[in-house]
Amino acid sequence: MAAFFQRLAKAAPVAFNNSFGGQSKSSFRIPFGALAAVSGGISYLCYYSSPDLVYLDEIKEQAGPKVALNPNKWIEFKLQDTARVSHNTQLFRFTFDPTAKLGLDVASCLITRAPIEQDAEGKPKYVIRPYTPISDPDSKGYFDLLIKVYPEGKMSQHFASLKPGDVVEVKGPIEKFRYTPNMKKHIGMIAGGSGITPMLQVIEAIMKNPDDTTQVSLLYANVSPDDILLKQKLDILAASHPNLKVYYTVDSPTKSWKGGKGYISKDMAVKGLPGPAEDTLILVCGPPGLMKHISGDKAKDWSQGELTGILKELGYTEEMVYKF
Repeated sequence: MAAFFQRLAKAAPVAFNNSFGGQSKSSFRIPFGALAAVSGGISYLCYYSSPDLVYLDEIKEQAGPKVALNPNKWIEFKLQDTARVSHNTQLFRFTFDPTAKLGLDVASCLITRAPIEQDAEGKPKYVIRPYTPISDPDSKGYFDLLIKVYPEGKMSQHFASLKPGDVVEVKGPIEKFRYTPNMKKHIGMIAGGSGITPMLQVIEAIMKNPDDTTQVSLLYANVSPDDILLKQKLDILAASHPNLKVYYTVDSPTKSWKGGKGYISKDMAVKGLPGPAEDTLILVCGPPGLMKHISGDKAKDWSQGELTGILKELGYTEEMVYKF
């Protein structure tokens, strides 16, 4: 238990506990008009992340590490513990066979489901949401989910009701963006709220590989300084890796805030991101309002869609941008 909370302390700057007492249930003024639904929006975008989204082929048994996930079957994972990360965000650790890996590639997500109510025949009706684990994909025996808990969020409220020992049904993985070392010289990232989760997967994959020389620049937007998720972890990564630069901006700064103020602007993008080039890739993940402002949302068929927003205005092409 002590080791668990020691590790979590590196991931968030606030104290941890096992309860949901004291969480604010007020709504927040979110940038771009639609950020209030951060958790649901990110989940929605995560699930429909590419035009050829399908469940992966059934995994064939073969020699090698055990894999906990199954793309064709719902598997129960037991909750080990929880930790408070911010006023409305919790970290959940789930466990499985300690000799097995979860089975995620960078970057991919998993799907969770929970029986929320019953239909007219008394059969369970499920709510299904995808989430991107923030734990190392190579970790054995556990995975961590970072989840914003909203008063009207059916799945997030279900997570909030869980106690250690309870289980959640999970299926996956669902591949989003397949990262390979040194695939680009410079990767720029724009994230809003819990849109940081797939970015963290990519960042950690790059930073832990001494042979990966990719330069990473992250612009991370939030409502207030208290809403910045995993700031301490990001700061530690940036301080110890010269190829990672992080810039924060908030809509409601405090008097002592020294970062950016307001929405991500053209000027912030020009100063904080690599310029348009064949060896540049920009990753974008956030709620609908942020996506519309930065890159445009995906198409109705959930393909990448037309590039619009400030990235289009700054000269980036569709080949240079990936929307989670």
